[in-house]
Amino acid sequence: MFNWLKSAILRGMVVVLPLGLTLWLLWWFGTSTEALLHRAITLVLPEHLYRPGMGIAAAVALLLVAGTLVNALIVRRLFASGEAFLDRIPVVKTIYGASRDFMKLLPAAGGHHDLRRVVLARFGDALVIGFVTRDDAAELGLSASVDGLVAVYFPMSYQIGGYTALLPRTAIEPLDLPVETAMRLVLTGGLSGGRTGSSGGA
Repeated sequence: MFNWLKSAILRGMVVVLPLGLTLWLLWWFGTSTEALLHRAITLVLPEHLYRPGMGIAAAVALLLVAGTLVNALIVRRLFASGEAFLDRIPVVKTIYGASRDFMKLLPAAGGHHDLRRVVLARFGDALVIGFVTRDDAAELGLSASVDGLVAVYFPMSYQIGGYTALLPRTAIEPLDLPVETAMRLVLTGGLSGGRTGSSGGA
């Protein structure tokens, strides 16, 4: 009886905790966004005309405008100039650069261009899933000794870290998986299944 009760509680936690955490994060993000933009909106709109939800609507509108404008040539140049300025400021460049590079891992943010393909690499007796970020490590401008090597990123489960290895092409094997599927499989420690199958050759 006790074992059945414990098993039922654990199964319930598996169902409820992820849902609860997701709802809590959505609630936290929504209330934080609403509170942040409330003051900005009431600077141009009388307080009595403000309605709950306007902050979130304004945030969505700002993201849509930013996502649309970033494709314009003049905006891209201004954005590049702004990034170059931030990259010259100590500490700021580290925080901004890390945040920018992390967001690039998202497919909608251009991840297909940065994580070019999924591969398998052998470390001892283990096969590790990685993502090619540079087909020629010479593009990194490190030294002539890396010419012909491939830069492969190996994320850790639940994105607690990761590392980049420069490997010869013969050390990697293409894996026939979409980037999103492989990333989900790696980040969840294999708990989220994916379509398996690999193609030979490098």
